[in-house]
Amino acid sequence: MSIGAIDTSRIQAMVEQLKAAAARAQGGVDPLQTEKTGAKPDFAGALKASLDQVNGTQQKAEQLGQRFAAGDDNVNLSDVMISMQKANIGFQATVQVRNKLVAAYHDIMNMQV
Repeated sequence: MSIGAIDTSRIQAMVEQLKAAAARAQGGVDPLQTEKTGAKPDFAGALKASLDQVNGTQQKAEQLGQRFAAGDDNVNLSDVMISMQKANIGFQATVQVRNKLVAAYHDIMNMQV
Protein backbone atom coordinates (compact mmCIF):
# COMPACT_ATOMS: atom_id res chain seq x y z
CA MET A 1 0.00 0.00 0.00
CA SER A 2 1.40 3.39 -0.94
CA ILE A 3 1.41 6.41 1.31
CA GLY A 4 -1.77 8.44 1.01
CA ALA A 5 -3.75 5.68 -0.72
CA ILE A 6 -6.87 4.05 0.59
CA ASP A 7 -6.49 0.40 1.58
CA THR A 8 -8.48 -1.80 -0.84
CA SER A 9 -9.20 -4.38 1.86
CA ARG A 10 -11.04 -1.70 3.82
CA ILE A 11 -13.06 -0.77 0.76
CA GLN A 12 -13.94 -4.44 0.27
CA ALA A 13 -15.01 -4.65 3.91
CA MET A 14 -17.27 -1.62 3.44
CA VAL A 15 -18.82 -3.20 0.34
CA GLU A 16 -19.51 -6.36 2.34
CA GLN A 17 -21.18 -4.27 5.04
CA LEU A 18 -23.41 -2.63 2.44
CA LYS A 19 -24.35 -6.03 0.99
CA ALA A 20 -25.16 -7.31 4.48
CA ALA A 21 -27.35 -4.29 5.20
CA ALA A 22 -29.18 -4.77 1.91
CA ALA A 23 -29.73 -8.46 2.69
CA ARG A 24 -31.08 -7.62 6.16
CA ALA A 25 -33.41 -4.99 4.68
CA GLN A 26 -34.81 -7.56 2.23
CA GLY A 27 -35.24 -10.15 4.97
CA GLY A 28 -32.45 -12.34 3.67
CA VAL A 29 -29.58 -14.02 5.46
CA ASP A 30 -26.74 -11.76 6.54
CA PRO A 31 -23.71 -12.81 4.43
CA LEU A 32 -21.31 -11.43 7.03
CA GLN A 33 -22.76 -13.71 9.70
CA THR A 34 -22.51 -16.80 7.51
CA GLU A 35 -19.02 -16.14 6.15
CA LYS A 36 -17.08 -15.07 9.22
CA THR A 37 -17.59 -14.28 12.86
CA GLY A 38 -14.47 -12.10 13.40
CA ALA A 39 -14.35 -8.42 14.18
CA LYS A 40 -16.69 -6.31 12.10
CA PRO A 41 -15.08 -3.63 9.94
CA ASP A 42 -15.89 -0.11 11.02
CA PHE A 43 -16.41 2.60 8.39
CA ALA A 44 -15.62 5.38 10.84
CA GLY A 45 -12.41 3.63 11.86
CA ALA A 46 -11.34 3.13 8.25
CA LEU A 47 -12.08 6.76 7.46
CA LYS A 48 -10.16 7.97 10.51
CA ALA A 49 -7.19 5.76 9.64
CA SER A 50 -7.12 7.19 6.12
CA LEU A 51 -7.31 10.75 7.43
CA ASP A 52 -4.54 10.04 9.93
CA GLN A 53 -2.39 8.64 7.14
CA VAL A 54 -2.91 11.75 4.99
CA ASN A 55 -2.16 13.96 7.98
CA GLY A 56 1.04 12.04 8.69
CA THR A 57 2.14 12.42 5.08
CA GLN A 58 1.52 16.17 5.21
CA GLN A 59 3.44 16.53 8.48
CA LYS A 60 6.37 14.55 7.06
CA ALA A 61 6.46 16.77 3.96
CA GLU A 62 6.35 19.90 6.11
CA GLN A 63 9.19 18.64 8.31
CA LEU A 64 11.33 17.81 5.28
CA GLY A 65 10.67 21.27 3.84
CA GLN A 66 11.68 22.93 7.11
CA ARG A 67 14.83 20.83 7.34
CA PHE A 68 15.77 21.71 3.75
CA ALA A 69 15.11 25.42 4.37
CA ALA A 70 17.28 25.26 7.50
CA GLY A 71 20.17 23.96 5.40
CA ASP A 72 20.23 20.29 6.44
CA ASP A 73 22.68 18.51 4.08
CA ASN A 74 20.88 15.17 4.54
CA VAL A 75 17.71 16.43 2.79
CA ASN A 76 17.61 16.74 -0.99
CA LEU A 77 15.32 19.12 -2.85
CA SER A 78 13.96 16.18 -4.85
CA ASP A 79 12.97 14.36 -1.64
CA VAL A 80 11.19 17.48 -0.41
CA MET A 81 9.32 17.96 -3.68
CA ILE A 82 8.31 14.29 -3.92
CA SER A 83 7.02 14.22 -0.34
CA MET A 84 5.07 17.44 -0.95
CA GLN A 85 3.50 15.98 -4.08
CA LYS A 86 2.57 12.79 -2.23
CA ALA A 87 0.95 14.87 0.50
CA ASN A 88 -0.90 16.95 -2.11
CA ILE A 89 -2.18 13.89 -3.97
CA GLY A 90 -3.33 12.28 -0.72
CA PHE A 91 -5.12 15.47 0.31
CA GLN A 92 -6.80 15.84 -3.08
CA ALA A 93 -7.97 12.22 -2.93
CA THR A 94 -9.37 12.83 0.55
CA VAL A 95 -11.23 15.91 -0.67
CA GLN A 96 -12.71 13.89 -3.55
CA VAL A 97 -13.85 11.14 -1.16
CA ARG A 98 -15.44 13.78 1.06
CA ASN A 99 -17.21 15.31 -1.93
CA LYS A 100 -18.57 11.91 -2.96
CA LEU A 101 -19.78 11.19 0.58
CA VAL A 102 -21.54 14.57 0.78
CA ALA A 103 -23.15 14.02 -2.62
CA ALA A 104 -24.32 10.55 -1.55
CA TYR A 105 -25.71 11.99 1.68
CA HIS A 106 -27.64 14.66 -0.23
CA ASP A 107 -28.97 12.04 -2.66
CA ILE A 108 -30.19 9.86 0.21
CA MET A 109 -31.74 12.83 2.04
CA ASN A 110 -33.58 13.91 -1.13
CA MET A 111 -35.08 10.45 -1.74
CA GLN A 112 -38.79 10.17 -1.31
CA VAL A 113 -39.93 7.47 1.06
